[in-house]
Amino acid sequence: MVAELATRPQNIETLQNAGVMSLLRTLLLDVVPTIQQTAALALGRLANYNDDLAEAVVKCDILPQLVYSLAEQNRFYKKAAAFVLRAVGKHSPQLAQAIVDCGALDTLVICLEDFDPGVKEAAAWALRYIARHNAELSQAVVDAGAVPLLVFCIQEPEIALKRIAASALSDIAKHSPELAQTVVDAGAVAYLAQMLLNPDAKLKHQILSALSQVSKHSVDLAEMVVEAEIFPVVLTCLKDKDEYVKKNASTLIREIAKHTPELSQLVVNTGGVAAVIDCIGSCKGNTRLPGIMMLGYVAAHSENLAMAVIISKGVPQLSVCLSEEPEDHIKAAAAWALGQIGRHTPEHARAVAVTNILPVLLSLYMSTESSEDLQVKSKKAIKSILQKCTYLPALEPFLYDAPPNILKHVVGQFSKVLPHDSKARRLFVTSGGLKKIQEIKAEPGSLLQEYINSINNCYPEEIVSKFFPELQVCALLGSL
Repeated sequence: MVAELATRPQNIETLQNAGVMSLLRTLLLDVVPTIQQTAALALGRLANYNDDLAEAVVKCDILPQLVYSLAEQNRFYKKAAAFVLRAVGKHSPQLAQAIVDCGALDTLVICLEDFDPGVKEAAAWALRYIARHNAELSQAVVDAGAVPLLVFCIQEPEIALKRIAASALSDIAKHSPELAQTVVDAGAVAYLAQMLLNPDAKLKHQILSALSQVSKHSVDLAEMVVEAEIFPVVLTCLKDKDEYVKKNASTLIREIAKHTPELSQLVVNTGGVAAVIDCIGSCKGNTRLPGIMMLGYVAAHSENLAMAVIISKGVPQLSVCLSEEPEDHIKAAAAWALGQIGRHTPEHARAVAVTNILPVLLSLYMSTESSEDLQVKSKKAIKSILQKCTYLPALEPFLYDAPPNILKHVVGQFSKVLPHDSKARRLFVTSGGLKKIQEIKAEPGSLLQEYINSINNCYPEEIVSKFFPELQVCALLGSL
């Protein structure tokens, strides 16, 4: 009855006030196995509810009793006891450490070799919740010998066991290169890569997560994942119906591409950039985020890789994300990626500028509603693009709207282009750009004033000083 009541949140406080923990502890020693199992199940459900109840399990000295019985009892009790350990360990590193301190890891690892798949699954869940908190707890799980047995578990036929084993390996690998290397040394990567074509979406997203956690730490680890022949298979995951599979596939490709130009080039050569761009276009929100970042990482490495993103039509898709997404952190990632694409050469900057995204970046930078991170990334993107941009139609609106710290970069670009382009000089007068330049108040001797002087020197003195009506100006344009 207590186990049943513990499934409903409204009953939890009443059970706690009734001193149910001490009563259940006594029932764990009952001579009837079914009562023992049900008592353990009730404890697990209570501990699962919140960290206060989980702490109560620890304070009542229930854990040593569970660990002792875990090695001795039948499979039903083992599953219930492992569930209690999982429910306690999930809440905090301190509670997970309490499980380690009572000697549970060795017993849980033994359970990974149990004949019953349900016992293996319950043990893997408990180990996962212990390992996920920090590197020290993960190392304790590794030292207990769990990793090779988890690798065996991912080869078992039961899908649920495969899922949790892959998830546990992911949580172990995420903390440090050394822990990820332990997972690699156990042969996990090859088995995980082989299962990328499994039709089960939940299994795929756990596999992709595990491979991502291995890849993120170093070039060597990323190369080991690539050598497991995940390309081009992983690209099919970008078209999956499941949003988590899409997101984790994009994350894996990002974690590989970020390390070196060579790994990014491999992603480009296998069609990864185009596939990620298509994926970004087919989803919304946080599912887009790793793909957006991946494009930025690829473009940051070199001019050629940035051009590969441009050719694959990455800029328009990033512009859509910047304009449409409501969340500032996604906009910030898109702004950063656009800056990485446009910062290389005038050709790259023009490819970004022609999408008319620069005014959007400026408005996000100047908006008081934008987060600090979005403002910083928008500002950096604008500056890096402007410093290379020679496409003057995209620059001219900035003469009217940009704050002084951006304006000097805009005027600087005009001062570089106008002396060498007679057509641009004509258009600059007729559009009112030259008149606007004269209205800018610059400190004498400043860099901005030097840029203004350089522009003025491109024109006859009478045009600069008098600003004739439009027809008279046009008559004088022949002398430019």
